[in-house]
Amino acid sequence: MTTGYAFRIENQATVSYLQKVGKPSCLVNVQVVQYDSKSSVVGWLRDLLLTEDIAASLLYLLGVALTIVVVALLGAIRDFWAIGVLLLLMLARLLNVVVIKRRSMPGWKGAEEKGPPGDLLVTLSQDRWVRMRGLVDDLKAVTAGQWLRDETTVEGFATGFATLLVYVSAAVASNASTVGNLLIGCLLLISVALLGLCNSLTKNLRMFNRVVFTTGGPTQYTRRLDLAEEMIRASGREDWAIAMGLILSPVNSAQKTL
Repeated sequence: MTTGYAFRIENQATVSYLQKVGKPSCLVNVQVVQYDSKSSVVGWLRDLLLTEDIAASLLYLLGVALTIVVVALLGAIRDFWAIGVLLLLMLARLLNVVVIKRRSMPGWKGAEEKGPPGDLLVTLSQDRWVRMRGLVDDLKAVTAGQWLRDETTVEGFATGFATLLVYVSAAVASNASTVGNLLIGCLLLISVALLGLCNSLTKNLRMFNRVVFTTGGPTQYTRRLDLAEEMIRASGREDWAIAMGLILSPVNSAQKTL
């Protein structure tokens, strides 16, 4: 709304997050800020715990702790086949994580524009509207380009090998003891449940050293025109509303009156 341009948001992760926080017939305010990521283990744990998504972070750490406990129990009963199965599954997950990390590196984000603040009005399906505010570079980082680039040939082979490891672990599991298989099965079920809870409890979006979060509550409108007029007064210009089709241009409005 600060420049008058209208464009599509191409980042799939941002679109999914906005659809999640948006509400029909309501305007939701979203803020985008930059944060300094820590490369050390202590810094990573600090970023994980000192956040509004503390419940999701604790559930994530609980899943890691349960894996360590199951490995210790399998070692105590000397079920090395079951340990091998678990290690194969962990290796498959590690390969997928490495591929995702490589594919999520920042790509094209347009020219850098230092300093100026930006203000975007995003229209979604089902009459949901989101207002995104932050520095222009921060907004471009989470809206422009891709979240995940296409896989390279090597990454495709790594993903395929990880899938093969899952099938191998299922074949090897027949050699494990009944107790070992029971422990692995319980761990998998609990991990899936914890992952679902983490996704449902996560309120913020972290991407490319930026955090996207909602501010305040949703504001409901009875008509789209009421929303457009209020945003025009807030921005001091109406060209963006004409480009988005929220209001008629002065020429078309005069023709319609005639």
